[in-house]
Amino acid sequence: MIKMKNIYKISLLLVAVVTFFNCQDEDQKFGNVVAPTNLILDFEIQGVDAANPNGDGTGIVSFIANADNAITYQFNFGDGTSVEATTSGEITHQFTQTGINTYNVTVSASGLGGLKTSTALNLDVKSDFNDQEAKDLLSGGESSSKVWYLAGSQPGHLGVGGTIDIAPDAFYFPGFYAATPFEKCSDGISDCLCNDELIFSQDSNNQLTYKLNNKGRTFINAAHQLSAVGMEEGQDACFEFDTSGISNVSLAPSTTDYSTVADPAFMPRGTVLNFSDDAFMGYYVSSSSYEILEITDDYLYVRTIDGLNPVLAWYHKFVSSGCYGDTGDDIPANNNVLVWEEEFNVDGAPCNYNWQLEEGTGDNGWGNNESQYYTNRPENVVVENGILKITARAESFMGSDYTSARMISQGRFEFQYGKVEVRAKLPEGAGTWPAIWMLGDMSEADQWPDIGEIDIMEHVGNNQNTIFSSLHYPGNFGGNANTGSTTVPTASSEFHVYSVEWDANTINFFVDGTQFHTFNNSSAVPFNHEFFLILNVAMGGNFGGPIDPDFTESTMEIDYIRVYQ
Repeated sequence: MIKMKNIYKISLLLVAVVTFFNCQDEDQKFGNVVAPTNLILDFEIQGVDAANPNGDGTGIVSFIANADNAITYQFNFGDGTSVEATTSGEITHQFTQTGINTYNVTVSASGLGGLKTSTALNLDVKSDFNDQEAKDLLSGGESSSKVWYLAGSQPGHLGVGGTIDIAPDAFYFPGFYAATPFEKCSDGISDCLCNDELIFSQDSNNQLTYKLNNKGRTFINAAHQLSAVGMEEGQDACFEFDTSGISNVSLAPSTTDYSTVADPAFMPRGTVLNFSDDAFMGYYVSSSSYEILEITDDYLYVRTIDGLNPVLAWYHKFVSSGCYGDTGDDIPANNNVLVWEEEFNVDGAPCNYNWQLEEGTGDNGWGNNESQYYTNRPENVVVENGILKITARAESFMGSDYTSARMISQGRFEFQYGKVEVRAKLPEGAGTWPAIWMLGDMSEADQWPDIGEIDIMEHVGNNQNTIFSSLHYPGNFGGNANTGSTTVPTASSEFHVYSVEWDANTINFFVDGTQFHTFNNSSAVPFNHEFFLILNVAMGGNFGGPIDPDFTESTMEIDYIRVYQ
């Protein structure tokens, strides 16, 4: 039986299903096995009156389910969302598809031994809510798709705080914990989170869909691991987890009351993303609803409530298009397909989707008796106003007298053959040794110089304005490398384009388009497999030479890197 508070015409369909299981032996364990009976579903659509028989446009419907011998109730709302179980049978749900739509709502009452009784109805509900701008920003517009990535270079790219229940004065920001720049992409535990691609698509009917491409591994909160993957690590960790499905996304107005927020600058958008099929945005906390706090064309900041501990709110920051950007420049005639670019267009730490930062002193001063300690600190490596800055500094740090930075694209971007262009301005000072170079893909069986090394640009402050380009391989490495050089009088005061063109037959080196060194490639040398990029500023060492005792700091600046094939 269905009771209705609504006195206006609503289309209803009632289906009652009672499912019984074979419990021959279970009675001895569980006692009486009783199926719920007399299941009644009562509902009220908000704002129903003579002028609005399908509600006031909020889409809010209150449900009450009641049955004899019922322990829990499970609701499926017919819009791709569901509530696993309630003990009271009471739930309020907001339907968000714009217009008047019919939803098939199902409730199942569970009794002793798992026996269930179900009933369903068709419900016509009106919803006026629509945030088309948010759909367009998420997806790039109608009939388009956009990819979002964790904003690992920004503070608070992952954070957690309390809800108003436990943090009444601080429930709108990650007051308990906020990740520092690059933290979740360099700690060796949560690195899989930084490989996530969050893909939003919008069709010609303005339906928004979502897919999480996480390369097969999900960063799962420790409290949720048992329910998600059946095992526990004791700490947040990456697990094999299938996220290959496509989810429908519905938008709803936020129900969070921010009226007590003291900060006048805090102005949340007020739109909630509801994902079907239990989809989630990268970090798994058993939630499929995310409130948009802020969104622009290239920035997304969301908040979600922990599915197991509802007094916790998790915060995520994302950027669109990875850390890439449209160059808008003409493509060279040769190697004319742009296959990869780094424009350094997101301020903060280098884009974790493109780079990993190596730290420490390496083996024997990175194999060259170098004097610096490589860090991931902004004092040594930072992106500012579209420019990457790697700064070598004279300071006592971790047992070394100098600090600097070294970043590699290994595991992020590797390629075979093509043209590489790097627009850079070089540091100066005796002992500085900046380099823009590449190493061959390394396996357990290969070691340097067997893997090959292509130095696009090297410069030493003890030989100011001389640019070196070298190749290292068996028989020709270290001080016996195959090297060419040229003079660039403004190497440290102006930007110049350093480039290499590489194929199976030749490797040619250029500065500002002028070739100054060439090499005959062949199957006899290790330059016919994939290489990755390296950027660094060393101090001293076998090639850098003596360091000026008055040296304080100097910076290599890079405007862009572009790879064509």
